[in-house]
Amino acid sequence: MNIPMLNLVGQYQSLKPEIDAAISEVMNSGAYINGSQVKEFEADMEQFLNVKHAIGVASGSDALVLSLHAMGIGKGDKVIVPTFTFFATAGAVTRMGATPVFADIDPETYNIDLNQVEDLLKKDKNIKAIIPVHLFGLPVDMRKLLALANKYNLIVIEDACQAINADIYYRDEKEKVRKKSEKSQVLKKAGTLGNTGCFSFFPSKNLGCFGDGGMIVTNDDKMAEKIRILRTHGSNPKYYHKVVGYNSRLDTIQAAILDVKLKYLNTWTQKRRAVAQKYNEIFEIAGLTQIVKFPKVAKGHVFHQYVIEIDNRDQLASYLKQEGIATAIYYPLPLHLQECFSTLGYQEGDLPAAEQAAKKVLALPIDPELTTDEITYIVNTIKDYIK
Repeated sequence: MNIPMLNLVGQYQSLKPEIDAAISEVMNSGAYINGSQVKEFEADMEQFLNVKHAIGVASGSDALVLSLHAMGIGKGDKVIVPTFTFFATAGAVTRMGATPVFADIDPETYNIDLNQVEDLLKKDKNIKAIIPVHLFGLPVDMRKLLALANKYNLIVIEDACQAINADIYYRDEKEKVRKKSEKSQVLKKAGTLGNTGCFSFFPSKNLGCFGDGGMIVTNDDKMAEKIRILRTHGSNPKYYHKVVGYNSRLDTIQAAILDVKLKYLNTWTQKRRAVAQKYNEIFEIAGLTQIVKFPKVAKGHVFHQYVIEIDNRDQLASYLKQEGIATAIYYPLPLHLQECFSTLGYQEGDLPAAEQAAKKVLALPIDPELTTDEITYIVNTIKDYIK
């Protein structure tokens, strides 16, 4: 078999008539920047996520930068970020002149360790914000995180770049049902509980375009206005610049493609969860549960990646490649040990859970259309390698 991580060509072929028609409409309109399709997609995302404002930008990385800028984060400020995530999370903090403060992860979820977060907050009063990353599609415990944010007066910028459509069962202290003393639990989407939420539409994401694209969502009217100004060179109206901003707009063609795909996101999410569940079942049948650590199919998880842990990870990846199975390593080196952050003074051993994960994690194919036969082949090939 030849099994890629994600079959993007197959996805396009299944939607070809709709996507081609959407692209053609843009091409014939001539409105390649800020065309009507951008506003249509933004409006559809507002409805999908149940937020007041969805603002298209050039990438998920830009979404983080513009959010930090709009919040006034800059030189002298510190921002907590997980060390085990894609570089853009910490890179955005540095680009604003602020300092990333790295936190370790919970080894079971790979998400930021909130107990360590509170320890950091107790020690350093210069920490102004936190960027929780819903890694691999699994939401952070936002109830606990928002309680910390309220206690320490923190700005919260959700990095939901890998977690579009992930569910968060959030207990809202302000809402009461049935009895005055009873607290209600409401369903929210990842990215909608912080001051802002950031999304990436990189092609391999659960909702991906045909290039770079991103989005910021917020329920704050003033924040939305700031971000809209910042994404267009800081101008409002055109050619009149209140601040120095960015050239960070979501292209009309990408918005049109994304709006087509958005209609299928719920179905794709259900299929990804089913693929993850099937992986787990077959790993158990194969008798590998003591050798391979695989993710739980937890509430809300959208499985942007299906990540296992195993000893001799690199050798296994080479073996699977020989057998036609693609894999990826997210991430081989934690951020606190990256050369560009060496001046911050972190040493190997400072954040051990992330360092251990970086040596063992391996992402397996997670295409929503992956068949039971393909999943069985992948697991049996891993079993053959172990033997």
